[in-house]
Amino acid sequence: MNAYERLEAHHRRLFHLDHINAIVSWDEATMMPRGGGPARADALAALAQLRHERACDPQVGDLLEQAVQDSSALSDWQKANLGHMRRSWLRNTSLPNALVGARSRARVRSEQAWRDLRQANDWAGFRPYLEEVLALEREVAQALGQALGCAPYDALIDQYNPGLRQAHIDPLFAELAAFLPDFIERVVEVSARRPRVAPGGPFPVEQQRALCMQVMKALGFDFEHGRLDISHHPFCGGVPRDVRITTRYSEQSFISALMGLIHETGHGRYEQGLPDAWLGQPVGTAHGMAMHESQSLFFEMQLGRSLPFCTFLAPLVREAFPAHASAQPEAFTPENLHASYIHVERSLIRVDADEATYPTHVLLRYDIEKDLMAGRMQVADIPERWAEGMQRLLGLDTRGNDRDGCMQDVHWPAAIFGYFPSYTLGAIIAAQLFAAMSRALPDLDRTIARGELGAVVTWLSDAVWSQASRHDLDPLLQRATGEPLSARAYRAHLERRYLDA
Repeated sequence: MNAYERLEAHHRRLFHLDHINAIVSWDEATMMPRGGGPARADALAALAQLRHERACDPQVGDLLEQAVQDSSALSDWQKANLGHMRRSWLRNTSLPNALVGARSRARVRSEQAWRDLRQANDWAGFRPYLEEVLALEREVAQALGQALGCAPYDALIDQYNPGLRQAHIDPLFAELAAFLPDFIERVVEVSARRPRVAPGGPFPVEQQRALCMQVMKALGFDFEHGRLDISHHPFCGGVPRDVRITTRYSEQSFISALMGLIHETGHGRYEQGLPDAWLGQPVGTAHGMAMHESQSLFFEMQLGRSLPFCTFLAPLVREAFPAHASAQPEAFTPENLHASYIHVERSLIRVDADEATYPTHVLLRYDIEKDLMAGRMQVADIPERWAEGMQRLLGLDTRGNDRDGCMQDVHWPAAIFGYFPSYTLGAIIAAQLFAAMSRALPDLDRTIARGELGAVVTWLSDAVWSQASRHDLDPLLQRATGEPLSARAYRAHLERRYLDA
């Protein structure tokens, strides 16, 4: 094999280790007995160190140099793959192996502790875990920043969205910060006047699960290469040919679980739609987490909460809960489901927030993360800063309620800093993609209402899934929508859905 072919073989081996890590992590979140936590933390740390040692094999650096010299013979996909290999090498070799192990061990211990301490609203008990995680993340950010030639927090953002920087995000978020307060004020008033009937429960979990699986199948999720389970926090994990989706159910409402599953199915469909030819190679992976979130939000927000989709969905919901539909028929019409799905109300919990207020939750977390990584605030400052931000942005009080405040997300316990911007960037991209799709498919609303989603899947596959990580973000969006990343379509979508209607 030549140098490039040897690099491909090397990355296939790393992919196999990533597959093992993904499934062991999924098991830790869904199936592992409580007493297995400490041993699992050690096992995952050992796996992380093993993977890091393999990734930093000195021979890889020599192979990269040789492959670059011979790159004129490579195809465009291979050249893009080589670029991702070089970037991965730079990131991996900047982190000491001991730091990788310590980081993995701390994040698993912290997440395990968070599950109980959050329920107990015990910020004081959780704080030492988060302080350890933050100290290690600052070390990681500093090392990565030096290697990449950027600020430490930019280096963490880069983990999830290669090439993206605060300089790209800040203008978009500033535009939203100026737009959202007045918009939310108007939308809350409009929404309060919109008639809707809340479907009355309880809704048995087994019936909810059956409905969720039926909708997932309608959206094209491949259960031969994926499965559905329950966890504390909904997520999509695994690898493209072994996708693991989780959710959580409440018997008081089927809406949260169903919309959450449509969201996670968007993630899963993206993974399952990646090109087989590049499976196991860096270029064959999803294009960063902003694009990943765009697919989940495309499915949930642009598609799932639209009136045409509710027209398709309403008969399935009535079949899933026949006694409820018979007793309360007005609650299970397409129009009422749509009114329920676009109801706007200020709330404490990000994952339950409506589409209109959700970006404010991200803006708060983004600002806190920037200051934590820059050393302008410490873990001890988080509850007060959180309470101030929620009061300013949404007029809500979280003082003394850290369970529904700064402890609500799994991200910080799991050492996931730099990810939160992906959610709102994903919403922006989703609106941009849906606007382009609507121009390309004039009969889109009628086909969605009939549950004929093949054209939607085909368009997304051509525009996004099949391209994997071949292009940078702006060229990918330019190719798919005719323009680079812009909040124009997103703002137009919000105003049309929540004010014009």
